[in-house]
Amino acid sequence: MTATVTPPSTSASPARTSTAGTRRSGSKGRPSTIIVTAVLVVVALYFLIPVYWVVVAATKSTEDLFSTNGFWFAPTVALWDNLAQVLSYDNGIFIRWFLNSVLYAGIGALLATYFAAAGGYALAKYEFRGRNLVFGTILGGVLVPGTATALPLFLLFSQLGLANTYWSVLLPSLVSPFGLFLCRIYSQATVDTSLIEAARLDGAGELKIFHTIGLRVLTPALVTVFLFQLVGIWNNYFLPLVMLSDSGLYPITLGLNNWLSQVDRLPEFYELTTGGVLLSIIPLSIAMVVLQRFWRGGLTEGSVK
Repeated sequence: MTATVTPPSTSASPARTSTAGTRRSGSKGRPSTIIVTAVLVVVALYFLIPVYWVVVAATKSTEDLFSTNGFWFAPTVALWDNLAQVLSYDNGIFIRWFLNSVLYAGIGALLATYFAAAGGYALAKYEFRGRNLVFGTILGGVLVPGTATALPLFLLFSQLGLANTYWSVLLPSLVSPFGLFLCRIYSQATVDTSLIEAARLDGAGELKIFHTIGLRVLTPALVTVFLFQLVGIWNNYFLPLVMLSDSGLYPITLGLNNWLSQVDRLPEFYELTTGGVLLSIIPLSIAMVVLQRFWRGGLTEGSVK
Protein backbone atom coordinates (compact mmCIF):
# COMPACT_ATOMS: atom_id res chain seq x y z
CA MET A 1 0.00 0.00 0.00
CA THR A 2 1.54 3.27 -1.14
CA ALA A 3 1.22 6.33 1.06
CA THR A 4 0.17 9.59 -0.63
CA VAL A 5 2.09 12.69 0.37
CA THR A 6 0.08 15.92 0.15
CA PRO A 7 2.19 19.00 -0.76
CA PRO A 8 2.06 21.85 1.71
CA SER A 9 -0.60 24.44 1.06
CA THR A 10 0.61 27.67 -0.59
CA SER A 11 -2.60 29.63 -0.16
CA ALA A 12 -0.94 31.96 2.37
CA SER A 13 1.97 32.72 0.06
CA PRO A 14 0.28 35.48 -2.01
CA ALA A 15 -0.85 37.23 1.16
CA ARG A 16 2.66 37.12 2.57
CA THR A 17 4.05 38.39 -0.72
CA SER A 18 1.57 41.27 -0.87
CA THR A 19 2.29 42.18 2.76
CA ALA A 20 6.02 42.18 2.12
CA GLY A 21 5.50 44.30 -1.00
CA THR A 22 3.41 46.77 0.96
CA ARG A 23 6.09 47.01 3.62
CA ARG A 24 8.80 47.58 1.01
CA SER A 25 6.74 50.27 -0.78
CA GLY A 26 5.95 51.90 2.54
CA SER A 27 9.60 51.93 3.56
CA LYS A 28 10.53 53.47 0.22
CA GLY A 29 7.83 56.16 0.43
CA ARG A 30 8.56 57.12 4.04
CA PRO A 31 11.77 59.16 3.42
CA SER A 32 10.16 61.14 0.61
CA THR A 33 7.13 61.86 2.80
CA ILE A 34 9.38 63.12 5.59
CA ILE A 35 11.28 65.37 3.17
CA VAL A 36 8.09 66.83 1.69
CA THR A 37 6.65 67.41 5.18
CA ALA A 38 9.86 69.11 6.32
CA VAL A 39 9.86 71.41 3.29
CA LEU A 40 6.22 72.33 3.88
CA VAL A 41 6.94 73.08 7.55
CA VAL A 42 9.85 75.36 6.58
CA VAL A 43 7.67 77.18 4.01
CA ALA A 44 4.85 77.57 6.54
CA LEU A 45 7.26 79.01 9.12
CA TYR A 46 8.67 81.37 6.50
CA PHE A 47 5.22 82.88 5.94
CA LEU A 48 3.81 82.63 9.47
CA ILE A 49 6.72 84.00 11.52
CA PRO A 50 6.42 87.57 10.09
CA VAL A 51 2.67 87.51 10.77
CA TYR A 52 3.31 86.34 14.32
CA TRP A 53 5.87 89.13 14.81
CA VAL A 54 3.34 91.71 13.61
CA VAL A 55 0.72 90.43 16.06
CA VAL A 56 3.22 90.57 18.94
CA ALA A 57 4.58 94.01 17.96
CA ALA A 58 1.08 95.47 17.72
CA THR A 59 0.50 94.67 21.42
CA LYS A 60 3.50 96.69 22.62
CA SER A 61 4.22 100.31 23.34
CA THR A 62 7.20 102.00 21.73
CA GLU A 63 9.35 101.44 24.82
CA ASP A 64 8.43 97.74 25.07
CA LEU A 65 8.98 97.28 21.34
CA PHE A 66 12.72 97.94 21.76
CA SER A 67 13.25 96.71 25.32
CA THR A 68 11.58 93.27 25.17
CA ASN A 69 11.96 90.13 23.09
CA GLY A 70 10.56 90.73 19.63
CA PHE A 71 8.91 87.29 19.50
CA TRP A 72 7.18 87.43 22.89
CA PHE A 73 4.59 89.63 24.49
CA ALA A 74 5.44 92.44 26.88
CA PRO A 75 4.15 92.45 30.50
CA THR A 76 1.76 95.27 29.56
CA VAL A 77 -0.56 94.62 26.61
CA ALA A 78 -1.28 97.84 24.73
CA LEU A 79 -3.10 96.35 21.74
CA TRP A 80 -6.43 98.13 22.18
CA ASP A 81 -4.75 101.45 22.92
CA ASN A 82 -2.62 101.12 19.80
CA LEU A 83 -5.59 100.23 17.59
CA ALA A 84 -7.64 103.09 19.02
CA GLN A 85 -4.79 105.47 18.30
CA VAL A 86 -4.50 104.14 14.74
CA LEU A 87 -8.19 104.66 14.04
CA SER A 88 -8.38 108.12 15.61
CA TYR A 89 -5.10 109.70 14.51
CA ASP A 90 -5.41 112.73 12.19
CA ASN A 91 -9.23 112.59 12.18
CA GLY A 92 -9.29 108.92 11.23
CA ILE A 93 -7.07 109.14 8.15
CA PHE A 94 -6.30 105.41 8.46
CA ILE A 95 -9.97 104.58 7.90
CA ARG A 96 -9.83 106.66 4.71
CA TRP A 97 -6.75 104.76 3.57
CA PHE A 98 -8.43 101.46 4.40
CA LEU A 99 -11.52 102.33 2.36
CA ASN A 100 -9.31 103.46 -0.52
CA SER A 101 -7.53 100.09 -0.52
CA VAL A 102 -10.89 98.30 -0.45
CA LEU A 103 -11.96 100.36 -3.46
CA TYR A 104 -8.74 99.82 -5.41
CA ALA A 105 -8.34 96.13 -4.57
CA GLY A 106 -11.99 95.08 -4.45
CA ILE A 107 -13.28 96.72 -7.62
CA GLY A 108 -9.97 96.33 -9.43
CA ALA A 109 -9.69 92.61 -8.69
CA LEU A 110 -13.34 91.95 -9.53
CA LEU A 111 -13.26 93.72 -12.90
CA ALA A 112 -9.81 92.37 -13.76
CA THR A 113 -11.06 88.83 -13.09
CA TYR A 114 -14.12 89.36 -15.29
CA PHE A 115 -12.07 90.79 -18.18
CA ALA A 116 -9.50 88.00 -17.86
CA ALA A 117 -12.27 85.39 -17.93
CA ALA A 118 -13.92 86.96 -20.97
CA GLY A 119 -10.64 87.28 -22.87
CA GLY A 120 -9.40 83.80 -21.97
CA TYR A 121 -12.74 82.22 -22.86
CA ALA A 122 -12.83 84.02 -26.23
CA LEU A 123 -9.26 83.06 -27.12
CA ALA A 124 -9.92 79.43 -26.19
CA LYS A 125 -13.32 78.86 -27.81
CA TYR A 126 -13.47 81.17 -30.84
CA GLU A 127 -11.50 80.66 -34.03
CA PHE A 128 -10.37 83.89 -35.69
CA ARG A 129 -7.37 85.14 -37.61
CA GLY A 130 -4.50 86.35 -35.46
CA ARG A 131 -5.73 84.63 -32.31
CA ASN A 132 -2.31 83.28 -31.36
CA LEU A 133 -0.68 86.63 -32.12
CA VAL A 134 -3.11 88.41 -29.81
CA PHE A 135 -2.52 85.84 -27.09
CA GLY A 136 1.26 86.08 -27.45
CA THR A 137 1.17 89.87 -27.30
CA ILE A 138 -0.95 89.86 -24.15
CA LEU A 139 1.18 87.13 -22.61
CA GLY A 140 4.23 89.30 -23.18
CA GLY A 141 2.78 91.64 -20.58
CA VAL A 142 3.65 89.05 -17.93
CA LEU A 143 7.33 89.64 -18.64
CA VAL A 144 7.07 93.41 -18.17
CA PRO A 145 7.41 94.47 -14.51
CA GLY A 146 4.96 96.99 -13.13
CA THR A 147 7.75 99.38 -12.20
CA ALA A 148 8.71 99.70 -15.87
CA THR A 149 5.24 100.87 -16.89
CA ALA A 150 4.51 103.17 -13.93
CA LEU A 151 6.30 106.24 -15.32
CA PRO A 152 4.82 105.98 -18.86
CA LEU A 153 1.38 105.55 -17.31
CA PHE A 154 1.92 108.62 -15.15
CA LEU A 155 2.86 110.72 -18.20
CA LEU A 156 -0.17 109.41 -20.10
CA PHE A 157 -2.59 110.01 -17.23
CA SER A 158 -1.14 113.47 -16.66
CA GLN A 159 -1.96 114.42 -20.24
CA LEU A 160 -5.47 113.02 -19.79
CA GLY A 161 -5.97 114.84 -16.50
CA LEU A 162 -6.35 111.60 -14.53
CA ALA A 163 -3.18 111.78 -12.42
CA ASN A 164 -3.74 112.13 -8.67
CA THR A 165 -7.23 110.65 -8.95
CA TYR A 166 -8.78 107.31 -8.09
CA TRP A 167 -8.74 106.38 -11.76
CA SER A 168 -4.94 106.60 -11.96
CA VAL A 169 -4.62 103.61 -9.61
CA LEU A 170 -7.83 101.78 -10.53
CA LEU A 171 -7.50 101.66 -14.32
CA PRO A 172 -4.05 99.97 -14.47
CA SER A 173 -5.35 97.38 -12.00
CA LEU A 174 -7.98 96.16 -14.46
CA VAL A 175 -5.40 94.39 -16.64
CA SER A 176 -4.16 90.93 -15.66
CA PRO A 177 -2.08 89.16 -18.35
CA PHE A 178 -1.47 86.22 -16.03
CA GLY A 179 -5.18 85.95 -15.33
CA LEU A 180 -5.99 85.90 -19.04
CA PHE A 181 -3.37 83.20 -19.62
CA LEU A 182 -4.76 81.06 -16.79
CA CYS A 183 -8.37 81.51 -17.95
CA ARG A 184 -7.50 80.54 -21.51
CA ILE A 185 -5.71 77.36 -20.42
CA TYR A 186 -8.53 76.45 -18.03
CA SER A 187 -11.20 77.16 -20.65
CA GLN A 188 -9.51 74.84 -23.14
CA ALA A 189 -9.37 72.06 -20.55
CA THR A 190 -12.78 72.33 -18.87
CA VAL A 191 -15.33 74.15 -21.05
CA ASP A 192 -16.78 71.49 -23.34
CA THR A 193 -17.34 72.69 -26.91
CA SER A 194 -20.30 70.33 -27.32
CA LEU A 195 -21.98 72.02 -24.35
CA ILE A 196 -21.58 75.39 -26.07
CA GLU A 197 -23.00 73.98 -29.30
CA ALA A 198 -26.00 72.59 -27.43
CA ALA A 199 -26.67 75.98 -25.87
CA ARG A 200 -26.51 77.60 -29.31
CA LEU A 201 -29.03 75.10 -30.65
CA ASP A 202 -31.33 76.06 -27.78
CA GLY A 203 -31.18 79.66 -28.98
CA ALA A 204 -28.86 81.11 -26.35
CA GLY A 205 -26.68 84.06 -27.37
CA GLU A 206 -22.93 84.16 -26.95
CA LEU A 207 -23.02 86.46 -23.94
CA LYS A 208 -25.63 84.33 -22.22
CA ILE A 209 -23.58 81.19 -22.88
CA PHE A 210 -20.51 82.86 -21.38
CA HIS A 211 -22.32 84.08 -18.28
CA THR A 212 -24.38 80.94 -17.61
CA ILE A 213 -21.91 78.23 -18.65
CA GLY A 214 -18.44 79.68 -19.04
CA LEU A 215 -18.24 81.57 -15.75
CA ARG A 216 -19.62 78.65 -13.75
CA VAL A 217 -17.14 76.18 -15.17
CA LEU A 218 -14.28 78.67 -14.74
CA THR A 219 -15.04 79.30 -11.05
CA PRO A 220 -11.82 77.71 -9.62
CA ALA A 221 -9.67 79.66 -12.08
CA LEU A 222 -11.61 82.86 -11.38
CA VAL A 223 -11.04 82.51 -7.65
CA THR A 224 -7.32 82.09 -8.29
CA VAL A 225 -7.16 85.16 -10.52
CA PHE A 226 -9.24 87.20 -8.08
CA LEU A 227 -7.01 86.38 -5.13
CA PHE A 228 -3.83 87.10 -7.10
CA GLN A 229 -5.21 90.47 -8.18
CA LEU A 230 -6.60 91.25 -4.74
CA VAL A 231 -3.28 90.61 -3.01
CA GLY A 232 -1.29 92.34 -5.74
CA ILE A 233 -3.40 95.50 -5.74
CA TRP A 234 -3.72 95.60 -1.95
CA ASN A 235 0.08 95.39 -1.53
CA ASN A 236 0.87 97.65 -4.48
CA TYR A 237 3.12 100.50 -3.41
CA PHE A 238 5.06 101.87 -6.36
CA LEU A 239 2.14 102.73 -8.64
CA PRO A 240 0.25 104.79 -6.00
CA LEU A 241 3.55 106.43 -5.04
CA VAL A 242 4.02 107.64 -8.62
CA MET A 243 0.40 108.55 -9.32
CA LEU A 244 -0.85 110.13 -6.09
CA SER A 245 0.16 113.27 -4.23
CA ASP A 246 -3.01 113.78 -2.18
CA SER A 247 -2.79 111.87 1.12
CA GLY A 248 -6.58 111.48 1.08
CA LEU A 249 -6.24 109.17 -1.93
CA TYR A 250 -3.49 106.99 -0.45
CA PRO A 251 -4.00 103.24 -0.06
CA ILE A 252 -2.88 101.54 3.14
CA THR A 253 0.60 100.69 1.83
CA LEU A 254 1.46 104.28 0.99
CA GLY A 255 -0.13 105.64 4.16
CA LEU A 256 1.73 103.25 6.46
CA ASN A 257 5.01 104.05 4.73
CA ASN A 258 4.24 107.74 5.29
CA TRP A 259 3.87 107.05 9.01
CA LEU A 260 7.02 104.95 9.08
CA SER A 261 9.04 107.77 7.55
CA GLN A 262 8.18 109.95 10.57
CA VAL A 263 9.40 107.62 13.33
CA ASP A 264 12.68 109.53 13.68
CA ARG A 265 10.74 112.69 14.51
CA LEU A 266 8.00 111.12 16.63
CA PRO A 267 8.72 107.62 18.06
CA GLU A 268 5.01 106.99 18.72
CA PHE A 269 4.62 106.41 14.99
CA TYR A 270 6.05 102.94 15.66
CA GLU A 271 2.84 102.10 17.50
CA LEU A 272 0.75 103.55 14.68
CA THR A 273 2.66 101.60 12.04
CA THR A 274 2.57 98.20 13.78
CA GLY A 275 -1.11 98.57 14.65
CA GLY A 276 -1.94 99.66 11.11
CA VAL A 277 -0.05 96.72 9.62
CA LEU A 278 -2.03 94.32 11.82
CA LEU A 279 -5.32 95.81 10.65
CA SER A 280 -4.18 95.75 7.01
CA ILE A 281 -3.64 91.98 6.89
CA ILE A 282 -7.10 91.11 8.25
CA PRO A 283 -9.04 91.54 4.93
CA LEU A 284 -6.58 89.35 3.01
CA SER A 285 -6.81 86.63 5.66
CA ILE A 286 -10.60 86.70 5.54
CA ALA A 287 -10.57 86.50 1.73
CA MET A 288 -8.28 83.46 1.84
CA VAL A 289 -10.45 81.62 4.37
CA VAL A 290 -13.73 82.41 2.59
CA LEU A 291 -12.62 81.64 -0.97
CA GLN A 292 -10.54 78.51 -0.41
CA ARG A 293 -13.66 76.30 -0.48
CA PHE A 294 -14.12 77.16 -4.16
CA TRP A 295 -10.67 75.72 -4.88
CA ARG A 296 -11.55 72.45 -3.17
CA GLY A 297 -14.89 72.32 -4.95
CA GLY A 298 -13.24 72.85 -8.33
CA LEU A 299 -10.57 70.22 -7.71
CA THR A 300 -13.08 67.51 -6.72
CA GLU A 301 -15.75 68.46 -9.26
CA GLY A 302 -14.64 65.97 -11.90
CA SER A 303 -14.41 63.01 -9.51
CA VAL A 304 -18.17 62.83 -8.89
CA LYS A 305 -19.40 62.99 -12.48
